[in-house]
Amino acid sequence: MTVRGIAIDIVYKNIKNLHIGVYPPMGRVRVAAPLRLDDEQVRLAVIQRLAWIKKQREQLRSVERQSQRGMTTGESHYIWGQRYRLKVVERPGRAHVEVESGRLLMYVPPGSNSDTRSQLLQRWQREQLRLRVPALIAKWEPVIERDVSRLTIRRMKTKWGSCSRESGHISLNLELAKKHPDCLEYVIVHEMTHLHERSHGQRFIALLDKYMPTWRARRDQLNESPLAEEEWSYPQRHC
Repeated sequence: MTVRGIAIDIVYKNIKNLHIGVYPPMGRVRVAAPLRLDDEQVRLAVIQRLAWIKKQREQLRSVERQSQRGMTTGESHYIWGQRYRLKVVERPGRAHVEVESGRLLMYVPPGSNSDTRSQLLQRWQREQLRLRVPALIAKWEPVIERDVSRLTIRRMKTKWGSCSRESGHISLNLELAKKHPDCLEYVIVHEMTHLHERSHGQRFIALLDKYMPTWRARRDQLNESPLAEEEWSYPQRHC
């Protein structure tokens, strides 16, 4: 559906309320609509929220974006919300990454290419997350009163995390290693709250308010941080 020049993706689902999401990177608009509504009713709902939709699209398009990384000395890379200058050191021996004196040092064998360096950085980022995440899960399990049975860290193109209510399995986006630790904690609490409530409806929001009253500020901090070219984020949602 197109509403006043804006393309709208519509999914009809067995839900009670209509939800409008505006997604990075360019402000794609998606509507989840109850089965009881028809196309014209959805169109009217979108028109009523058009000012909000346009505002969200403008905000998303103004977010700073990182250019494609070539993995060469002098580039900027983010670690836990802080920007570091990359220094590539070619030398024989074990390839590894470390942070020192405000720089991101990458030690690689002579002749390594950008793909090899990128894979090395991603392995290091995964290690950084695995060092932090278990303590955060342990902190929140007694608060949320749900246990996480399994953790997966992987590259995800369309969301920061996911969970399975049935198994207690949570997946986190590898890109979270670049974000402020408050953002990581928010995503963990967000996903663990889904162990109680599958949808993003009013009960889910009430639970988030109970567990983490600052979650909106953390979500905004996450969505306003610099994005990689392929990166998405939790939607700004209007119910």
